[in-house]
Amino acid sequence: MIKSADKYYKIYSLLKISALKVSLIIVAVLVLMSCDYNRRTSGWDYAGDMINSQAYETYSPNPVFADGKTLQPPVEGTIPRGFMPYAYLKTDEDRALAAITLVNEIENTAANLERGKAAYGIYCMQCHGEKGDGQGALFVNKKYTYPPASLISEKMRANPEADIYHVITVGWGIMGEHGSMISPDDRWKIAMYVKQKLQN
Repeated sequence: MIKSADKYYKIYSLLKISALKVSLIIVAVLVLMSCDYNRRTSGWDYAGDMINSQAYETYSPNPVFADGKTLQPPVEGTIPRGFMPYAYLKTDEDRALAAITLVNEIENTAANLERGKAAYGIYCMQCHGEKGDGQGALFVNKKYTYPPASLISEKMRANPEADIYHVITVGWGIMGEHGSMISPDDRWKIAMYVKQKLQN
């Protein structure tokens, strides 16, 4: 009886060791199979529609929409995030109206004036000059043949901050609009800097 138990135990031990060896061999084979040295492929493709998108390209025809185009215009009346519509145009009438209507709600602090100076240096100084006299680097170096406006002239001294804000927003004369590049707060801070620092 004891001999048969030893026999079964030995068989059990051999099977146990064999099962362990077989398991290790299977794991080793799987690991080696997963090592793909072909860098041009991401491996097996289980969900092709996730890799190769079925989406329509922006300018391609699209039968889903009534006009047959993939690129659709914004919904009428919507406003892009972070953008506020500006009610005034680049006209003499609207410039005068903006000058008397718009109100600067930015607090007059040293930090805001410093930000106005920094923004002026980024967006305005190359044309209007460091002192605001119209002698910016682009004009002085003959890269720009038409003289920019002097911000320290008597005419500009008489204009309110709102006038400067309006001109920055929509442009004036040959000056292009900067409203798309400069946030409304920074436009007011530039106007504050011009009025309180350059014109004093």
